[in-house]
Amino acid sequence: MSKINSNLYYKFTQRRNINNVIFTIIAITFTLISLIPLLLVLTYVLIKGGSQLNFQLFTNLPEPPGYDLNTAGGIGNAILGTVIVTFIGALISIPIGVGGGIYLSEFSKNGYFSKFIRFGTNVLAGVPSIIAGVFVYGIIVSTRIFNGASFSALAGGIALSILMIPTIIKTTDEGLKLVPNDLRKGSLGVGASKFTTITQITLPAAFEPISTGILLSIARAAGETAPLVFTALFSFYWSDNINSILEPIASLSVLIYNFALEPYESQNSLAWAASFILVLSILILSILSKLSSNKKQFK
Repeated sequence: MSKINSNLYYKFTQRRNINNVIFTIIAITFTLISLIPLLLVLTYVLIKGGSQLNFQLFTNLPEPPGYDLNTAGGIGNAILGTVIVTFIGALISIPIGVGGGIYLSEFSKNGYFSKFIRFGTNVLAGVPSIIAGVFVYGIIVSTRIFNGASFSALAGGIALSILMIPTIIKTTDEGLKLVPNDLRKGSLGVGASKFTTITQITLPAAFEPISTGILLSIARAAGETAPLVFTALFSFYWSDNINSILEPIASLSVLIYNFALEPYESQNSLAWAASFILVLSILILSILSKLSSNKKQFK
């Protein structure tokens, strides 16, 4: 009996235990190595950009390169422009994405059409963002289809919505699949219509995963540069009226792209400050999406 009990104790000298420790150390080591670039980038941006923060940064307009060698102005219009363009993209993509996810989860019968939509969504999610910008440039900007406007906030928002739609469709689809069928059957059993069941039962129950997908898509869109270079371009002025959506508009990502290439130190410093604001915004959105996904969906 004592011999049997002695075999139950952990023995480090056994080969399987030694291999387990070795591979655990290797896995931890490679995990830490993979985090080094992220930590270095974040630390460098926080140090370089955080040191440039001041109140005027959020209220002033950026100065044209070479206009004043002592100061580059602020990024107030770029912050506002990023919010406007991202809001336009969300306004377009959220109804389409949530509607597409509802169709796939609640109405499709896993036939060829629904498989085609899922396949197309996966392909669209992997398309480089610059392709979306070139596409919108050819369809909207070059044709001046919107009241004769070429580069505009509206075109930029449409380009960003193309990038946001796949994420929202997939998270809505997967989120609705997590809703127990008993809830649907119970709702239909008491006489509720399909529309009422979806709007009053399944969508509220899947709110957390859907909101997570929306926040992640917004975070991705806010940091995109290539689509906005081809569609929204840039502006050194405020966007302070409704007609501004049909005009070129400033954004943080394009400001960083433009000013980081300038030979003037003041413009370079402004690019670092904009990088800090953009990284901080995306980090906050990512944390919110993580908190939303960690909530218990069903009780």
